[in-house]
Amino acid sequence: MNTLSTLRSVVRGQVWLPGEPGFDAARSPWNLAVEQSAAAVVEAADADDIAALVRHARVAGLGIATQPNGHGATGRTDGAILLRTRRLDALRVDPVTRRARIGAGVPSGRLQAAAAPYGLTGLPGSSPVVSVTGVALGGGLSWFGRAHGWVADSVTAFDVVDAEGRQRHLTAESDPDLFWALRGGGGDFAVVTALELSLHPAPHLYGGRTLWDGEHAPAVIDAYRRITAAAPDTLTAWLDLLHFPGSAPMVAVDATYIGDESEARDLLAPLDGLPQPLSDSRRVMSVAELGSITAEPTDPGAGSSRGELLTDLDDTAVKTLLAEPIAPLLSVQIRHLGGALAGPSDSPHGPLAEPYALYLFGIPADPATAAAVTARQRGLAGSLPVSGRKPYTFLNPGETAADAFTPAALARLRGVKRHHDPHNVFRSNFPVEG
Repeated sequence: MNTLSTLRSVVRGQVWLPGEPGFDAARSPWNLAVEQSAAAVVEAADADDIAALVRHARVAGLGIATQPNGHGATGRTDGAILLRTRRLDALRVDPVTRRARIGAGVPSGRLQAAAAPYGLTGLPGSSPVVSVTGVALGGGLSWFGRAHGWVADSVTAFDVVDAEGRQRHLTAESDPDLFWALRGGGGDFAVVTALELSLHPAPHLYGGRTLWDGEHAPAVIDAYRRITAAAPDTLTAWLDLLHFPGSAPMVAVDATYIGDESEARDLLAPLDGLPQPLSDSRRVMSVAELGSITAEPTDPGAGSSRGELLTDLDDTAVKTLLAEPIAPLLSVQIRHLGGALAGPSDSPHGPLAEPYALYLFGIPADPATAAAVTARQRGLAGSLPVSGRKPYTFLNPGETAADAFTPAALARLRGVKRHHDPHNVFRSNFPVEG
């Protein structure tokens, strides 16, 4: 009997083997454009299950690739056991200490819903369905990063299963090197079963999307630049050039402000001098409603993305952005960074000196469209003032960890990997040795 066929005797959770009913669905990533194979898929029942699985895999010489629900998949799972951690869904919010204990399978939207009644918030990004743990392991850019830095900066402890199958509680004091690597270096070092996260005050929140016809893009971008030039750290604004199939081009500004509505309206006043928008969803909202701003899909689908960091959004960059339609891309998004993201960070990525992030997205509906999307992404990135590195969570399947980290940080990550997982039991979406 081979080591894969004995998996059901090792774990109490669900096991799928190749050829069995449900295997193809179980191995499928969130991005359906990525082909992901696996030697087996295990949905662990709990941390004890994971510890048993790691011990089994280590003896058998098998690798483990961990994904709660498949976000960030790159197809680098050949020959490995694909571990799903979504059943590790315990969540506890302590409003007195302003901390949350979060299971590896807890999505961002659920944390927000639990924290909101206390006037607190985590550091959510644009989507409510990604796991908090997955975001933190990649560093994590959020709506409130300008106020509070990387998501990883707010992690105070990890519960992990290490490469020997031991369950451990990690802090900066107990294991500084491994703790540092897990705060943004990816899933190459241990399986995180839970983490502890500092929550932040957000008793008042104002936000939403304002959308215009694409012909107004020059004026909208001008207003956006004026807003971001004077923005306090509690204000975050994202610019979106949009072109959906069957519709005319559009341009939007998405914004959140931690504070009163009157203050937010004053800060966003340049938008009020623009032509009548097609829609304006800005309002006082709960931190549990942040996913409604960009209304990203909450079900898996195919996509092709490219992320960059912009060193400037000057007149030349704007001229490049508007020189021709963004099609076949669906969106070109510019996120204002700065604030706490530019400050000190004891994480692999460190401070973000660049003032803006660029995210280019299209749908590879067929091979010709996929090639056209990639070419358009490459052309835009090559003609804009990009820094040459990018956030780990913005990496696409064709990139590597070396595209995110400085040589010094990458060398330290590799040292942590060799020390804590010398037999390469854990297979990250973006391996530090890759």
